[in-house]
Amino acid sequence: MTRPIRVAIVGAGPAGIYAADALLKSDAAQQPGVSIDLFERMPAPFGLIRYGVAPDHPRIKGIITALHQVLDKPQIRLFGNVDYPSDLALDDLHRFYDAVVFSTGAMADRALDIPGVGLDGSYGAADFVSWYDGHPDVPREWPLEAEKVAVLGAGNVALDVARILAKTADELLPTEIPPNVYEGLKRNRALEVHVFGRRGPAQAKFSPMELRELDHSPNIEVIVNPEDIEYDDGSIAERRGAKHVDMVASTIENWAIRDVGDRPHRLYLHFFESPVEVLGEDGRVVGLRTERTELDGTGNVRGTGNFTDWDVRSVYRAIGYYSDELPKLPFDPVSGTVPNAAGRVLAADGSHQDAVYVTGWIKRGPVGLIGHTKGDANETVACLLTDHTEGRLPGAAEPDPEAVVGHLRERGVRFTTWQGWHELDAHERALGAAEGRERVKVVEREEMLRRSGA
Repeated sequence: MTRPIRVAIVGAGPAGIYAADALLKSDAAQQPGVSIDLFERMPAPFGLIRYGVAPDHPRIKGIITALHQVLDKPQIRLFGNVDYPSDLALDDLHRFYDAVVFSTGAMADRALDIPGVGLDGSYGAADFVSWYDGHPDVPREWPLEAEKVAVLGAGNVALDVARILAKTADELLPTEIPPNVYEGLKRNRALEVHVFGRRGPAQAKFSPMELRELDHSPNIEVIVNPEDIEYDDGSIAERRGAKHVDMVASTIENWAIRDVGDRPHRLYLHFFESPVEVLGEDGRVVGLRTERTELDGTGNVRGTGNFTDWDVRSVYRAIGYYSDELPKLPFDPVSGTVPNAAGRVLAADGSHQDAVYVTGWIKRGPVGLIGHTKGDANETVACLLTDHTEGRLPGAAEPDPEAVVGHLRERGVRFTTWQGWHELDAHERALGAAEGRERVKVVEREEMLRRSGA
């Protein structure tokens, strides 16, 4: 092949952009060259960073600066507001590209199979995150009437949800939250937020910095029951084996032994409490029932048969994300991933599906930090380039870069571009500058398209 390798990447979040970066840094980028098109169903790029990271975490959003440098490269084009498969199906992608990489992430909530989950007042964390992050495809209002709230989960998403619920609207106003989110948070009545983890402090999946940030708010009093500070041999081994585990456990210990202060909003971290039922009356949440657990010596837990009913009026499930199934690709419903070998998509018979690859959470599940997707991308791209070198890529029938543009225009797709993102970015920054903020996020899809020149 004397022309550049044509690669389509479906999903312009960190995973997809890291894959593009890996391609650009490969030997193939020199000879024969690479030509990369990123397709994103949202009008704007950056996926999880724009629509999954809490607005009061600008440090994490700083990753966008590095991603910008990748998308600025001339070998890359961005097509936003393009949906797979309705705007661009797998057969279309094969027609225009030598290889296709799916990096569609995970934006839905993993199911929790306990009674009462469907009650009014029981919510998935992913939906709440999408609301406060200004996702265009979710309702503009969120019910925040409950004074006592439960958050189920012991990971960073649970911390984000609990922190947003416990902070005041004015604390969050300096961030990029849209006006509808600020108005909604002003009506928030939560005074007590209870976070429940099934296991102990050594098994919590919090990042040390995210955990400590809970205590930085002048309005949030973090409270831990000293009885929840417990370790077995497995827990001690986990602390000794990983510095971040030890840091998390130490922070929780310090909170457990200190005197409770008088900050107005109380955020309780409960460990060894496994949710067994969301309690309801007349179709609404009126409480949460948990079973006390105990360590079994290995770091895992077992039930004790002792139950507690907690007086809460809403429940948020933050037990993990789940990927949407991708048409024309195999799917493992248990893990919520596309079956693959080092990024090569596996057909039902175990063979490799020609020229189709995955990276990021759709590849390995929604675990790890954003930076961990770099390793995924490098592994997947290495397989793609090996397949190219060994002649296993069938080759695009219409590799001309303008062919896919013509296809989208024939379909009437209003797609956005990298230049369009710069225009939307400038508009959001101008909105923020008028209020003394860095940015005010545009929510409405139509307005995003218009400001992006689509």
